[in-house]
Amino acid sequence: MQEEPWIFRDRVDAGRQLAAALPRLDPAKTVVLALPRGGVPVAAEICEAHRLPLDLILVRKIGAPGQPELALGAVTGGVVPQTVVNDDIARHLRLSHVEVEVRGRDLIPEIERRRKAYLSGRAPLPLEGKTVVVVDDGVATGATLRAALMALQDASPTRIIVALPVGPSDLDNTLDGLADSVICLSDLRNFGAVGGAYRAFPQVDDATVRSIIDRFSPRSAA
Repeated sequence: MQEEPWIFRDRVDAGRQLAAALPRLDPAKTVVLALPRGGVPVAAEICEAHRLPLDLILVRKIGAPGQPELALGAVTGGVVPQTVVNDDIARHLRLSHVEVEVRGRDLIPEIERRRKAYLSGRAPLPLEGKTVVVVDDGVATGATLRAALMALQDASPTRIIVALPVGPSDLDNTLDGLADSVICLSDLRNFGAVGGAYRAFPQVDDATVRSIIDRFSPRSAA
């Protein structure tokens, strides 16, 4: 991770710089998984540079009561949803794991809405025996990313690489045991928030996500 602040022009610039930082990857044995929505334009540049297929991993942050940007944890969708609790914040707000999990269950319909909107009924790409590159536009607490990585364990990839433009300095410890390697270009302490690492950090809309998925998903060619 860089010691000096590393400011990106936008998500495209961040994706290109991450693509350059990644090792050589075999397109036949690698899948890129983006966290929507902000991670998708970043992942697109990695897919373009390395000629890799793209899929999504759908996960939602569980916001604190009255403070939706403060992550109590995160939840994934799917047959068996995975919930990760940010213990420090939950204790500070005097919320039990069960109470956080209940809040997470309320987010599952939105996860399923996004699955239908973005993937149009496509089945997930197989991950067994593959190298998986998990991409987002940045990480603050790591709760959302931890939930995503926990959900991957049953898919049996041989290697998981986390690729981020910006994240906290203790990210390796936060993700201990969930990723084989972490590539993070810049330290969140220099910016205070993920958006501070970008000169342009607009919202990514659903249409942009669908367009990128249609471009880089091998299923669309079928």
